[in-house]
Amino acid sequence: MVNVNVPAEKAAILDCGGQYTKVIDRKIRELGVYTDIFPVGVSHEELESYSAIILSGGPSSVWADGAPSYDAKIFELGVPVLGICYGMQLICECFGGEVRPSVKTEYGPTDITVDTSCPLFAGLSETERVLMSHGDAVKKHADGFVTFAVTGDVVAGIYNAEKKIIGVQFHPEVDLSEHGVEMLENFLRKVCGLKETYALEDRIETSVRMIREKVGGEKVIVLVSGGVDSAVTAALLVRALPPENVYAIHIDHGMMRKNESDLICENLKKLGLVHMKRVNAENEFFNGAVDDGTGKVIGPLSATVDPEKKRKIIGSMFVKVTAKAAEELGIDFDNAFLAQGTLRPDLIESGNPDVSGYANKIKTHHNDVDIIRKFREKGKIIETNWDWHKDEVRQVARMLGLDEEIASRQPFPGPGLGVRILCNDSTVAFTTEQREKLADFLAAYDGGKYAGKIAPIRSVGVQGDNRSYKSLVVLGGGLPVEWDALFEVARAIPNNLPFINRVAYRVDSKEPVSTLTCTPMHICHETAEILREADAIVTSTVMNKKIAQCFAVLLPVSTDETSARPYSVVIRAVVTSDYMTARAAVPGVPFPVEALESAAKQIKEKLGDKVDMVLYDITGKPPATIEWE
Repeated sequence: MVNVNVPAEKAAILDCGGQYTKVIDRKIRELGVYTDIFPVGVSHEELESYSAIILSGGPSSVWADGAPSYDAKIFELGVPVLGICYGMQLICECFGGEVRPSVKTEYGPTDITVDTSCPLFAGLSETERVLMSHGDAVKKHADGFVTFAVTGDVVAGIYNAEKKIIGVQFHPEVDLSEHGVEMLENFLRKVCGLKETYALEDRIETSVRMIREKVGGEKVIVLVSGGVDSAVTAALLVRALPPENVYAIHIDHGMMRKNESDLICENLKKLGLVHMKRVNAENEFFNGAVDDGTGKVIGPLSATVDPEKKRKIIGSMFVKVTAKAAEELGIDFDNAFLAQGTLRPDLIESGNPDVSGYANKIKTHHNDVDIIRKFREKGKIIETNWDWHKDEVRQVARMLGLDEEIASRQPFPGPGLGVRILCNDSTVAFTTEQREKLADFLAAYDGGKYAGKIAPIRSVGVQGDNRSYKSLVVLGGGLPVEWDALFEVARAIPNNLPFINRVAYRVDSKEPVSTLTCTPMHICHETAEILREADAIVTSTVMNKKIAQCFAVLLPVSTDETSARPYSVVIRAVVTSDYMTARAAVPGVPFPVEALESAAKQIKEKLGDKVDMVLYDITGKPPATIEWE
């Protein structure tokens, strides 16, 4: 096994601000090569000991003012280079090529045509399906480079065999690129000649050592949601420290799934925790106010609409409630260590400056709000999983001997149902021009077989490594439907209409989607209960081991102009392993169409006095996110 302190071979990942930088890191490490991440502006001298350089994607444009600076001498080191998305465009620009906006916008899985003589595609087919997420494209590649991959007339790959420099417009690191791992392995083995191994076990021992060195004999408070992330953190703490120094706190904030807190506390007892406290805090979360970490008071949650403010309130309230619980346990909260199950994607999507100097914020995670960042500055945060992705955490859980019920537990965001209740005070406007553009597009698409409307709400998405907050299109309606064709139109709509980032299909009725109205809605006991019941139906009916995540979302949208039934429920099911990209699960593939029909029927039977439509989210990530907020 390689000594992780002095790796024999190692790859440098230069972060251009991409949402998938850490996915590159994980995939390269899984292929047995040690990695370090640097900002893209790192000097070439710091990279002289590396055997490979990978340039990540990023939200900037290489031609724009303010684009990240870089040291062009990195390309003179004689080290093989792979540029991904923005990284390819940077290579092109550096060597005298031309990159321009809107040559062709592509978001989502895309078929490319490739020249398999390029070593990156050794053993692969002439047509490959990959993940595209870009608004800029290469108009003219640089001298000395050849084009080895295209989508239509757009350059998807460039190669300079003499310099061993390869650029790809797509993202081989994500699951949506079907043979992306093989491409990365071809780069490491066939272009770079790397063979060494670097194991996950090394990182587990590193985590345990970090806990012992940082905490010593002091006390640690660990926030346990019941998910695999916080459970692994608690288990690592118990392994590294005397169990009596670990204080676990579970907070039921009123936005948990049905009966979830009861099940969580039962499971957590098996971890060997000596101190375990459950706090029921629905009233504090719904009706309390908090300091957002900057001296500004925000809240209550029950009167807040903005998704970012909701997340900040929930994240800050977690700390406030935890501080009170710690006091009741006789712990000096301000001077204790606080442990949480933060993953690397949480920090990347939050735009955390410790992870990337260039990444754009997609959404603030509850475990990365301002007050938590201040704890980090004091050196009082323990985050055992900060270097891991979800699938790695699951592996660690099994290696630590945790029950499979915990190891394979479906992800559940810290804010819980709070980010699945889309709140609003009034209708979100869209323009007549946008409405007409959608109508024209649908009329021209596939003989006009699809009809749909723009919903008067917005949801969070990620497009071209940037956060988007854009409109939803609702297509109608009913079952059965030709799912493959429906998913194609769902991919085409955001690619052709830039004001859209999400598409949903009505499954409970064949009635065409007419006028969509929007009703004021906030987080409260009633909306949480409605969603809790709908979510219980969806997860018990649709969820299985082939689906990575499955849940329900509550919308303040209806076709009922009387507002007698003001809500709609969206069913969301995705297939992914890295959670940075995802496919919407196709009914009939990972789960039966009959399960979707049954879930919709049960929701209407149980909640039909309040719920008008049942929709199925048919959008991938990108252009949407897995969650709606």
